[in-house]
Parts: sequence; structure tokens; C-alpha cells
Amino acid sequence: MRRPFVIVTALALALLPAATFAQTPPAQPPAQTPAQPPAQTPAQPPAATTPAAPKLTFKTTSGMLLVQVKPDQTAAFEEMISKMKAAVASSTDETVKQQANVKVYKSSEAGAGGNALYVVLYDPTTPGTELYWLDVVNKTLTPEQQRDPATREMYTRWAGSIATMNQLNLTVVGGGL
Repeated sequence: MRRPFVIVTALALALLPAATFAQTPPAQPPAQTPAQPPAQTPAQPPAATTPAAPKLTFKTTSGMLLVQVKPDQTAAFEEMISKMKAAVASSTDETVKQQANVKVYKSSEAGAGGNALYVVLYDPTTPGTELYWLDVVNKTLTPEQQRDPATREMYTRWAGSIATMNQLNLTVVGGGL
């Protein structure tokens, strides 16, 4: 009773490479006559660079992050948050100023694995605005500060402090009671 299934399966596996090869046409060199020079394509303008998609953004006008920070890295995380708030407060860039509506809370209860649990509340926020902390701080730095090896070390330390992060897009229910 199992024999037809085994034969059909074996046959299908045996013919799979042939079927795959048959569907791929062989590459053929372009036809050129020796008397004609190769065709020149007109110079194309460089493609317009599209801005990178935001790494951290909300789809609604309010959002929350549940951030678990490694227990021995809470000082690095809190340093990052205070630097971000100071950078946003001192910025003259309106898109950076939009990121000032953030409140950070530290939970008394530990998160999974003993991690420190932080709640980061953005209310209001502009949907689609980049809120990734390192990018926000980077926008406020001078080119010299951005190239400084100490800045790279600081960013590495900050990013390494986060164990996990969950993002919640929030909508007011019941008229905001």
C-alpha cells in the first residue's frame, strides 16, 4: 500500500533537478558584429537617494515602549535618556523638537530575567516621525562630535544596555476619560 507513494516520491525527487534546469534559460552573449563598436548607453543621472525608513516610529498619535534593560546597565540607559532629552530641548530643528513629548518611567517590579523594566510614553507624537534614541541624539551633534570615537563608544554602550523592547501604538478609548 505504501509502495506507490514511495515510487511517486522517488520519481519526483529524481526529476526535480531536471525540471528546475529546464525552466532556467541558458545565458546567451549579446550579439555584436565585429565592425560595429559596442553600443553606448546614455549617462544616467544618479538615482535620487530615498530617506531611510524610520527605525522607531508610531502609527498613532500616542505610543508606548516597554523596555527591558539589563540589570547592570541601568545607568547607561538612564544616561542615554537624559542626553536625548537635553539634546531635544536644546535643538532648534522643528522635527527634533517634535520628539520632546516623552516621559520615561522605571517600574518597581523587575521584568523577565530580572531585567529592569522601563515604560517610555510618547503622548502626543507625530505618526511616522523617527524616534530612535541614537538617531535623535545624532541629529543634534556637530559633524566633529559624530566622528569622535568617544561618541561611537557611547552609542555602543547605550545600545548594549537594552535587553528587549516592545512597541505599542495607542489609541484613546472612551473620549480620554
